[in-house]
Amino acid sequence: MHCVFVLHAHLVFVTKYRHKVFTDRHLTRLEDIMQTVCANADTEPVNFNGDDNHVHLLVNFPPSVAPSKLANNLKGVSSRRLRQQFPDLVRHYYRANRPWSGSHFAGSLGGAPLTVLRQ
Repeated sequence: MHCVFVLHAHLVFVTKYRHKVFTDRHLTRLEDIMQTVCANADTEPVNFNGDDNHVHLLVNFPPSVAPSKLANNLKGVSSRRLRQQFPDLVRHYYRANRPWSGSHFAGSLGGAPLTVLRQ
């Protein structure tokens, strides 16, 4: 069986209680971590950006990958690696040992050009 697909998802992760946690060095490391996780999950990161309390990730993924599982994997791995590399972030982990909120946003994009999505 042969399958051709173009599936894109826009994933947004926010910090726990929307605390302003991330600096440029944290965001740079998060981008590296998320690219590695995506590669291991047979997905392709297309675009990454973020601010002090959230990140956006645009990914191209195959039909065999559930966006919710990918999102949970991205949050889990990035949380663990950030804790290892930046122990100073622990002050932002109120009553939990993770920087992320328990929820996330995942939206499908239907093939719109990236320039349109950015607007």
